[in-house]
Amino acid sequence: MKEKVEAALAQVRPYLQRDGGDVELVAVEDGVVKVRLKGACGGCPMALMTLKQGIERIVKQAVPEVKEVVAV
Repeated sequence: MKEKVEAALAQVRPYLQRDGGDVELVAVEDGVVKVRLKGACGGCPMALMTLKQGIERIVKQAVPEVKEVVAV
């Protein structure tokens, strides 16, 4: 499952990097994907929206067994 999540994050990463940010996979535990937002994304006021409506949506589409994506 971790490899599938990494592949999904690779789809999102260019958009984050274009704005000076990035996302790092920390862990996948019991269907919960833990990520760390880096760079400009780490302190952005829109980070929660990016996480839930962007990253989580893409990851869940690619890996249906994922329940949630959370920032750590």
